[in-house]
Amino acid sequence: MAATPAPPQAPPKPTWDPRRVEPPFPWLRPTIRIRLTLLYGGMFLIAGILLLSIIYLLAAQAINTGNEPPFKIVDANQLSVTSDNCPAIKSDTPTFSQFNEAISACIDQQRRVALDDLLSRSLLALLGLAVIAFAFGYAMAGRVLSPLGRITRTARAVAGSDLSRRIELDGPDDELKELADTFDEMLERLQRAFTAQQRFVGNASHELRTPLAINRTLLEVHLSDPNAPVELQQLGKTLLATNERSEQLVEGLLLLARSDNQIVERKPVDLAEVAEQAVDQVHAEAEAKGVVIRGEQKPAVVQGNGVLLERIALNLVQNAVRYNIPEGGWVEVTTEVQHGQAVLVVSNTGPVVPAYEIDNLFEPFRRLRTERTGSDKGVGLGLSIVRSVARAHGGHISAQPREGGGLVMRVTLPI
Repeated sequence: MAATPAPPQAPPKPTWDPRRVEPPFPWLRPTIRIRLTLLYGGMFLIAGILLLSIIYLLAAQAINTGNEPPFKIVDANQLSVTSDNCPAIKSDTPTFSQFNEAISACIDQQRRVALDDLLSRSLLALLGLAVIAFAFGYAMAGRVLSPLGRITRTARAVAGSDLSRRIELDGPDDELKELADTFDEMLERLQRAFTAQQRFVGNASHELRTPLAINRTLLEVHLSDPNAPVELQQLGKTLLATNERSEQLVEGLLLLARSDNQIVERKPVDLAEVAEQAVDQVHAEAEAKGVVIRGEQKPAVVQGNGVLLERIALNLVQNAVRYNIPEGGWVEVTTEVQHGQAVLVVSNTGPVVPAYEIDNLFEPFRRLRTERTGSDKGVGLGLSIVRSVARAHGGHISAQPREGGGLVMRVTLPI
């Protein structure tokens, strides 16, 4: 099929996902360990500053800074004094009063030097002890919070559909052990629930498909009888269409139930090939409706389940063809890699879709302006299945109304 060049369009605005926003400095992330370290170190630092201030004030009060010297020279014969630390004291001091003032100033200076020396040495000691305190607090916080790290690692393993993992935390019977035991009990109940769900899906798959297949076979046999009355043939065709619709509903429900879980077995799948196969399957229906399918599929390899990913593309392309305008309609299917993620975009002409009804389209059995109503266009599970499969692959889907009618469906999957 030849690709028709697409008219220029403004690219859809990328959907902001807070889960994929990374901080500029990951090592500065305010973890509980960092906060506890800052708390321990900050408390020690505040206590050290208070203690240093008290010692400084007591030392200043003890040496009587600013007071008169403890002695004065009243009279002396042939007095000769010199000092290297107090250059103001000279042997040729003319009077005793000037000499006493020089001694007072010298003693005052020595007291200030002593206090400054005490303050500088104390600050250096406080700085060294603060570094030791922060390092000790960081180590102690890591030791105290190590059970939380174990709980987090187990939760991540469970998020990957490994419900058999358990924390089994040993140690004192404290709050963390109580949290770990509660988490283990929750995992046990979840595992039982998922196991029961898997059994139910398997049993339902057999119990629901078998009678529908038998009904289809019986109807096809009766319709193949050339001597059957016209009324009976018409009734058989109606029942066969109803039976086919029931089969589609059952397949959709089972696929929706299976895709709600994470994909355990993943293989490289090229979205370009998946999109091309979907276009080939819908090509005949599109020609019958007069809808042109175009677009460029660039390679975009992801890790996932090929059958489920093909269901994403097929459902989107089918909806784009079926919910289109009667004449001159088109569907554009593109795949590419953007910002380290594989992107599948399906846009189409069609009726105008209000923005407030976009979210309802992804709910089961919901259609535009209708709810749980019959339609020859599907069973109302297509977009629900697409969203469920995208989530199972760690991606997401967004929809935006087009100017003039139609939608732009954007599926983003991690590579």
